[in-house]
Amino acid sequence: MSSKSAAFTLSLAATAAVLSGCSVLQNDKIDYKSASRGTSLEVPPDLTQLSTDARYNVPGGAVSANALLATQIRQGEGDRVASDQVADVQIHREGNVRWLSVPRAPDVLWEPVRQFWADNGFVLVMDQAAIGIMETDWAENRAKLPQDFIRNSLGRVLDSLYSTGERDKFRTRLERRSDGGTDIYITHRGMVEEYSNRAQDSTIWVPRDADPELETEFLRRLMVQLGVSEEQSNAIVQAGLASGSVTAGAAPSSAASTFAAARMVTLDAVPALELQDDFDRAWRRVGTALDRTGFTVEDRDRSQGLYFVRYIAPDAEREKPGFFGRVFGQGSSAPAPVRYRLVVKNQGQLTHVQVQDEAGNLVPAGQAQGIIKLLYEDMR
Repeated sequence: MSSKSAAFTLSLAATAAVLSGCSVLQNDKIDYKSASRGTSLEVPPDLTQLSTDARYNVPGGAVSANALLATQIRQGEGDRVASDQVADVQIHREGNVRWLSVPRAPDVLWEPVRQFWADNGFVLVMDQAAIGIMETDWAENRAKLPQDFIRNSLGRVLDSLYSTGERDKFRTRLERRSDGGTDIYITHRGMVEEYSNRAQDSTIWVPRDADPELETEFLRRLMVQLGVSEEQSNAIVQAGLASGSVTAGAAPSSAASTFAAARMVTLDAVPALELQDDFDRAWRRVGTALDRTGFTVEDRDRSQGLYFVRYIAPDAEREKPGFFGRVFGQGSSAPAPVRYRLVVKNQGQLTHVQVQDEAGNLVPAGQAQGIIKLLYEDMR
């Protein structure tokens, strides 16, 4: 680029920055653009730098399209939703865990779910039907960008100069139920760009809290992908947030399904996690916490209560020079991944989670402490 061209571009960028202060952020829209379409943002899972507060409290219960329609008909609102659009998808909430329940096999759902992420502007970096996990690349919600005069006029010419300073990644987990149906979980991880020094001449990417609203919105959109109408999906989500549950033949209940706080305990002389839940609820909580905190789940065996996970240590030197630069640098090589087994064991009304090595032996207290604490921070 010539010096005159560079000066012109910088001048336009500066003008755009000034005018953007008067614009309105489109916070109510979602328009993702995956980083894989340009340069990928490489941020490995991390026990020390990841967000430790992805908690949010919501009412519990299940809301289905059929149940909601029955309730609306009973209340004289049935004419607002066409009965021939009712699908077989339910949305469940237990404490801080949300998921969809679909009476279809995982192999039948895999392609529609994969297409769902592509339709929403994402590129998948993990696509493993054998273990039921797919994960998107880091992507930017372009709808958060200011819609100022210069950007609207020049469009893509200056589009690369704009950035929200945020990136999002989503993991989808499909688990086969004993009745042959499937439970689908969607979890979010986020990164935010911050200045790395007082001079503000370079930036780094650091974790930010998981966004429950994004998780809920993508669950709702997936309901539509699987056959629920837009009107029904919106009504179902709103009903679920306003009440404990909506079931056919009954009025909405205000009873909330909440989790008892997790506790860090010592079991067999090493740190462990104690949950006041039965196995089913504990299994869901652990799986969701692993997804939100960025562990790579390589396999799982529900019958044995085992999650096989991989932990990659962080690379503290990763940073992106320059505010307008779109090249994400990579520092020194990260250490080799370490594989663990998380054991979920139920004993009456209590369930314990312990950390084992690949051979099935309990890991030393120092290693277990970091993993148990990370899960605890998400569940407490």
